[in-house]
Amino acid sequence: MDTFDWITTAAKSAFLVIILLQVVPIMAWVERRGSALMQNRLGPNRIGPLGLFQSIADAIKFIFKEDPIPGHVEPFYYMLAPLVSVVPAFMTFGVIPFASSINLDGRVLHFQVADLNVGLLYVFSVASLGVYGIIMAGWSSNNKYTILGSLRSSSQMISYELSMGLSVIGIILVFSTLKLGDIATQQGQLMTHLGPWLLPEWLQIPKWGVFIQPLGFLVFLVAAFAETNRLPFDLPEGESEIVAGYHLEYGSMKFAMFMMAEYLNMFTASGLITTLYFGGWQLLPGFGPLLGLLQSQFGLAGMSAEWARVGFEVLSFFLKVGFFMWFFVWVRWTLPRFRYDQLMDLGWKVMFPLAMVNILLTGTFAYYGWI
Repeated sequence: MDTFDWITTAAKSAFLVIILLQVVPIMAWVERRGSALMQNRLGPNRIGPLGLFQSIADAIKFIFKEDPIPGHVEPFYYMLAPLVSVVPAFMTFGVIPFASSINLDGRVLHFQVADLNVGLLYVFSVASLGVYGIIMAGWSSNNKYTILGSLRSSSQMISYELSMGLSVIGIILVFSTLKLGDIATQQGQLMTHLGPWLLPEWLQIPKWGVFIQPLGFLVFLVAAFAETNRLPFDLPEGESEIVAGYHLEYGSMKFAMFMMAEYLNMFTASGLITTLYFGGWQLLPGFGPLLGLLQSQFGLAGMSAEWARVGFEVLSFFLKVGFFMWFFVWVRWTLPRFRYDQLMDLGWKVMFPLAMVNILLTGTFAYYGWI
């Protein structure tokens, strides 16, 4: 790597870290206000306008709150567990592109920290490490409820990771790549036929993953809820059965790190759903004409026009991600928690067969050249 690569990588990494650090306080506020809206109550409304500063107050409380280590825990692993959960959550988003590339004096600038040719494999590999922090927290706490929570989490993640991994094989078959940037780029094409039938020009729609892999999208979406331990799949933290689950013995900043890992995993899952199934940074409907209007009104050309395009792509990407972040909150405060046997039955008897059926259908369509 030369100086240009080092500088751009450092800049992109800093931008991404800043974005990720904002996710937790913003989503904590959205979660509270959203749940209050659905339950016909106010939510936080004292600290700042609409309670916007409540998350800042919570962060200050977590930082300065006393953080004793219980006498019955295994200290080393007890301290290490929150780090093992939160570090992979920060690492995973690095390969997800949030805009198309741009040429700067003959050099190509990619708007992702690492443009790996195995980006999709990297996401699944690193994301799967987070469960070790949960298992470590449950075991090191020496508490029967925490151990039950960590065991639940390990079996749940193994079950749904299998369905999630199988669900994206259809995307790989369609786009013939593991590079997330290439997958997002190819979704800018138009669907010219549906199965063996050619589509008229007025019916052609963007080749987004959700249109060509609707079954795979459904399986991936459900598995994402299970992988992030969100309702209705939050069995590792089931208050009605195991008090607080794997983080029962944690408080102060250690508990905050587990909460941070959950929201960052939600953010990564939303970014992955956006990239694989909703065109990634491809412009939202109406943004293309708006961009053209702005370029003509302000006389943008050359690099100015390119940077305007990148700005609209970044905005489109994060609007899509923001919608799915809200969708996580929406589902949490709408659906009740499953029983554990229902969760496992859904994973092995419904999600796994559907993922296999999706591979069979996608392979058949690809063989006959229908996709």
